[in-house]
Amino acid sequence: MADARLQELFDQAIALHQRGELHAAERLYQRVLLMEPASFAPRHMLGVIRYQQGQYPQAMEQITAALELNPNIPDAWTNLGNVQMAAGRAEEALASYRKALALSPANPALAGAVARILWDLGRKDEALEEITRLLAARPEDIAVRHYRGNMLRELRRFDQALTEYDAVLAARPDLAEPWTNRGAVLSEMGRHEEALESLDRALTLEPGLVAALSNRGLALRDLARLEEALESLDRALVLQPDHVAALTHRGKVLSEMDRLEESFHSFRRVSELTLSSDDGTKLPHRIAHDREQLQWREARGETGRFIGGEKLNGPAVNSHNRSSVTQAWLASHPRIVVVDDLLTPDSLSALRRYCLGSDVWHTAYGQGYLGAFPESGFAAPLLAQVAEELRAAFPEIFAAHPLRYHWAFKYDSGLKGIGIHADEAAVNVNFWITPDEANRDPQSGGMVIWDKQAPLEWDFAKFNADEGAAYAFLKQNGAKPVTVPYRTNRAVIFDSNLFHRTDEISFAEGYENRRINITMLYGRRPAG
Repeated sequence: MADARLQELFDQAIALHQRGELHAAERLYQRVLLMEPASFAPRHMLGVIRYQQGQYPQAMEQITAALELNPNIPDAWTNLGNVQMAAGRAEEALASYRKALALSPANPALAGAVARILWDLGRKDEALEEITRLLAARPEDIAVRHYRGNMLRELRRFDQALTEYDAVLAARPDLAEPWTNRGAVLSEMGRHEEALESLDRALTLEPGLVAALSNRGLALRDLARLEEALESLDRALVLQPDHVAALTHRGKVLSEMDRLEESFHSFRRVSELTLSSDDGTKLPHRIAHDREQLQWREARGETGRFIGGEKLNGPAVNSHNRSSVTQAWLASHPRIVVVDDLLTPDSLSALRRYCLGSDVWHTAYGQGYLGAFPESGFAAPLLAQVAEELRAAFPEIFAAHPLRYHWAFKYDSGLKGIGIHADEAAVNVNFWITPDEANRDPQSGGMVIWDKQAPLEWDFAKFNADEGAAYAFLKQNGAKPVTVPYRTNRAVIFDSNLFHRTDEISFAEGYENRRINITMLYGRRPAG
């Protein structure tokens, strides 16, 4: 704006804008535009006002028009990206932020915005590359380094994440948050004593840091110091009653303490708090499942989030075969026993209705199955009853092993099941509740268990997810598979450290024919 009068008006508009007097500022911006229609600045600022007023289409129109006049202003591209994000147009916002970043390449806020969008879009490696480039340009920026550590932690690249946290703390040992995140990573790596030291350091610096108290509870649980773990988690929840991680850890601790009613209450509270947190990036088989479930519910007039799942007045688990099951367990090497008619008819029917109708299936896996976990609401009183009665019915198997965790999987009829893995527990109970008529191949559809345990020195990531290493180990050791065909109401109880996978699945189409299995893990895997 070459004219002094126009510049004066614009300066007045900026002053009004900064004071929050949007209508007065808007009038002056418009006066400047009437006098000089091709002026970038007032048009850009009108777009900013529209954004502040929640008028996103008009804001995008004004800022885009300003950028047509001058495309070399990074702040304008940034503001356009902000509007597009607010309007739910993440891909367009990403393009705008990238243009801003090209004009201002060392801007950490812009690089962070690009990385966050890429991350939320599921393009996590690209997000990490963005932050890595920024860190190369700003190697002394500990905020960027800490952010990169968090991303690496989410990607389960724990060694690299630990390196970043250590670099941050070498520069600023007075920061509590990096000590907290370092402790969380060390817990994930199985280095629980070191994790506890880091978390205690964080709490020395900031005694009321809820994340540190929560992570400390998890580390103490992993060290089997359950009373101390519960105390740390309760301290966290006094400060922040709805802290999701602390409630989740508390549910796990209480389960191992045989306080299942309180445990399941904590899990249900987590599910209430996180019910609306779905990111919308649903896999096709999750979308198909949700559609079929809704039709099933509507056809039966079912309402509410949970359908059934109440504790039964009578027994949930049959105990008539206690002696034969116990003898088979004690005589088996490795420990594998098949139990038919595990649940009473009332229990089987009620659990099936609960699993078909309840809104608990929130985790989708690419192979084609869905998971229901305690944190997503799979914590019905009936499940606690089954877990407790199992221990009572077979004390020789379970007496020393409290319930550590549990879940269910529901499978798409045309896709694959779970690959080879071992679980972090002492005893695994896996039972099936879909009717036999749904299974097209009576000799299959169950599970395959190998007669070799995962090496105790393997960490969780390796024995639970590294299929190549598992198969190589089994081949090298001449392991033999045991195939247990699918039957409804059949349970397989086995040493949880044995490698196992879902057998080939060939179930009929239709919602009620989806294969459902429930898994309960008892006790702890021996230490390596």
